[in-house]
Amino acid sequence: MAEAVDATPGRMGAPRSIAPSEPRPRSEPGRFTQGSTMRHVLVMSLTSGVGLIAIFLVDFLSLMYVGWLGAIEKTAGVNFASIVLFFLISTNIAMMIAISALTSRALGAGDRSAARRLAGSGVALGAATGLVLVLVALPFLDIILSSLGATGETAAIARRYLAIVLPTNPLLAAGMAYSAVLRAAGDARRAMWVTLSGGISTAILDPILIFGLRLDVTGAALSVLLSRLVFIAVGYRGAVLKHDLVARPSFAAIMGDLVPFARIFLPAVLTNLATPAANAVLARVMASYGVAAVAASGVIDRVVPLAFGGVFALSGAIGPVLGQNWGARLFPRMHRVLDDALVCTLAYVTAMWLLLVFARNLVVFAFQLTGEAAEIVRFFCLVSGPGWACIGLLFCANSAFNNLGFPLRATAVNWGRATFGTLPFALVGAAYAGPKGVIGATLAAGAIFGIGAMVMAHAAVRGLSRRGLALS
Repeated sequence: MAEAVDATPGRMGAPRSIAPSEPRPRSEPGRFTQGSTMRHVLVMSLTSGVGLIAIFLVDFLSLMYVGWLGAIEKTAGVNFASIVLFFLISTNIAMMIAISALTSRALGAGDRSAARRLAGSGVALGAATGLVLVLVALPFLDIILSSLGATGETAAIARRYLAIVLPTNPLLAAGMAYSAVLRAAGDARRAMWVTLSGGISTAILDPILIFGLRLDVTGAALSVLLSRLVFIAVGYRGAVLKHDLVARPSFAAIMGDLVPFARIFLPAVLTNLATPAANAVLARVMASYGVAAVAASGVIDRVVPLAFGGVFALSGAIGPVLGQNWGARLFPRMHRVLDDALVCTLAYVTAMWLLLVFARNLVVFAFQLTGEAAEIVRFFCLVSGPGWACIGLLFCANSAFNNLGFPLRATAVNWGRATFGTLPFALVGAAYAGPKGVIGATLAAGAIFGIGAMVMAHAAVRGLSRRGLALS
C-alpha cells in the first residue's frame, strides 16, 4: 500500500492535490527554499520554543500552585485531567500537521490562492473536529477517569476540572489551526505570539483565581478557559487580518479539500494518539503504587515539556521547512534539514539535562513533594537526558514523515513505541525497581525507537529524491 499522502507527483514532482484544477499563478519562492537551512531551523525553533515553553511554564506553575493548596489528591486529580485533555490536544495537533503540510506545500509551489483555500478549510475542519470530540467525551468522563485509575476525591477533582476545560477545546483547535497557518507562511514571530499570549494570560490569571478569589482547582480551570479565548483572538489577528492567508471556508471548498486533509490528518491523529495512550498506560501502572506515585508522575509530566519543550518546537519547526523544499524539489536541502535537527536536538537536550540534574532538589521543593514522590522525581531528573535526546529524534522524524507524505511510517513508529516500547518495558522495570524501574525502562525503549525513526526519515527523503529524478 502506498504511504504517500497527497503526493502524487505532477510533471515537476510537486503534489497535485494541493490546488484546484485551474492553472496555478506563480509567485515568489517559499522563504525556506533559500538561504541556510540551519538558520531557518533555528529561527523557527527558537520563536516556536519561546511560545511553547511559556505555555509549559504556565502549566508547570499551575500544578505547582495546586500543590501549594496542601492536598496531594488535588495534584493527582489535575494530573488525571491533563491525561484526558492530552488526547484531545493530540487530535488538534494532527490537524495542525495537516494544515501546515498542505499550506506550506502550496506556498512552496507558488500557489497562494490554493494555500488560502486550504487554510480556510483546515480551520473549519479543526474547530468542527474539536467540537465533536467534546460531545463524545463529556458523557463518559466517569468511565474514562476510572479506567485511568482515578478514584474517590481524586476522581471528583479531575471531573470538576474537566467539566470547565473540556468544552473549550474547539477554541483551542481553531487557535492552533491559525498558528499552523502562520508557521506554514514562515511568520515564526506571530506564530510564537499565539502561544505566548495564552501563556501570559494564564500566568496572570492563575494566582488571581486560585488564591486571590480562593477558587482552588476551579480557578485553575477557569484560567485555562480565559487563556484560550486570548489564544484564538491573537491567532485570528495574525493569520486572517495581517496575512490574509485564510479564505472564508465554503461548503464546496471544505468538501473538495476533505480527502487531502483526511489523508494526512487520519494517520497523523493515529500517530499522535500513541503518546497519550502510552501515558494512560503508564498512569495506570503508576496508580497501582498509590497517590504519591501518581502525583510524582504529574510533576514529571510538567517537568518534561518545560525542560525539553525545545524538542517539541524543533519537531514542529522542521515541518514547514521540509514542506517548502519538497514543493520546490530541493532534496539535498531536505537531508540537511534532518541533519540540522539532529545536531540541535543533541545539543539542546544535553544542556537541559545538566540543568535538571543540578535543579532536581529545587523541583521537589517547588511542588512540596516528600517521601516516595520526591524520590521518584529526583530519579527522573538524573536519568532523563539520554532517553529524551533520542525521543527528540523520534519527534523530528515524525514531523518529516507527516510533511513528506509518509504518515503511516510515523503511525507505525509511534504505536510501536506506545505498545512494545511501553507496557512490556514498564512491567519489567516495575518488577525490578518499582516506579523508578518504570521510568528507566520506558526511557530506554524510547531511545531505541528514536534512533530507528531518524534513520527511516533519511530513507524517506532518498525515496522522494529518486522518484523526483525519475519523473524530471
